[in-house]
Amino acid sequence: MLYRESGQFKSDYAADQAIFPIRQDRIGMAAILFAAFVVVPLIADHYFLSTILIPFLIFALAAIGLNILTGYCGQLSLGTGGFMACGAFAAYKFATAFPELNIVLVFLLSGGVAAAVGVVFGVPSLRIKGFYLAVATLAAQFFLIWLFTKLPWFTNYSSSGVISAPPRSVFGFYVTGIEATAEAKYIFCLTLVAVLALVAKNLVRGRIGRAWMAIRDMDIAAEIIGIRPLRTKLLAFAVSSFYCGVAGALWAFIYTSSVEALAFDINRSFQILFMIIIGGLGSILGSFLGAAFIVLLPIFLNVVPTALGVPLSTATIAHFEYMIFGALIVFFLIVEPHGLARLWQLAKEKLRLWPFPH
Repeated sequence: MLYRESGQFKSDYAADQAIFPIRQDRIGMAAILFAAFVVVPLIADHYFLSTILIPFLIFALAAIGLNILTGYCGQLSLGTGGFMACGAFAAYKFATAFPELNIVLVFLLSGGVAAAVGVVFGVPSLRIKGFYLAVATLAAQFFLIWLFTKLPWFTNYSSSGVISAPPRSVFGFYVTGIEATAEAKYIFCLTLVAVLALVAKNLVRGRIGRAWMAIRDMDIAAEIIGIRPLRTKLLAFAVSSFYCGVAGALWAFIYTSSVEALAFDINRSFQILFMIIIGGLGSILGSFLGAAFIVLLPIFLNVVPTALGVPLSTATIAHFEYMIFGALIVFFLIVEPHGLARLWQLAKEKLRLWPFPH
């Protein structure tokens, strides 16, 4: 009864096509944003903000980027980690070369660099698809990590190869570096992710998103009706790489405070891929759900056995993670290919009809 939209009338097309057409959804989203921006910084401790929420937001942003390319455009990619590394190292070079540049512009420019790299590696998508495209992007992953590791110019000729992110502030508050507090980092990261998620949501609902989905469903038919495959695919690679690049910059500057190529190896690419498979392909909400699942699962495997008096070693927990990830991927690919987002959508549909039979 609480979720039924009885009595809510729409008088124009814009209201009918709103992101949240039901009043309960708008109220729920407002409550979530209020809790995220106001309540959480007041009650959460340093561990919760730095170890759980900040990596969750960064993973969600990277998952949105990969979901745009794979979930909406249908182009399978295994180079997410490499594009994140592009954003991280580009942000470091911009921040050190132009110290007066605002950190927000640094992150956006680093995303632009990653987008340009993504376009270069997206050119083969016109000729190859599926498994072969995945292999091509996998080659990009290994090449980019090798490039950042072997060329000392990217690390400003640091002898260790691991460099610290320089401190930067926004509105007088440090958001990067050792001077930054966990609350400031969290608010900055949350704001940037929320804005980019809103942009992505409107992008996939518009003409560009419809072109991506047409290419995904049947590229030959999409070309017949006037959609240009190369331009559409390259745009998907560019936007996806932009989001991944910004996520990589956030990872290096906000989460770890260090820029290291090995942090974006092939395991990172598979981790982001697992997120969109479990959370839901072709869903912005699924990117957040998948990121939450990936971040919370290791914590759950640590807390529950300890609470039951059966403490597990770190190696055992890591093995359980891989086993659960594999089982869930097989489950969702067979039973529900659209992941957790589809299950949430089904639950909402049932609530709209409850308690009447259907």
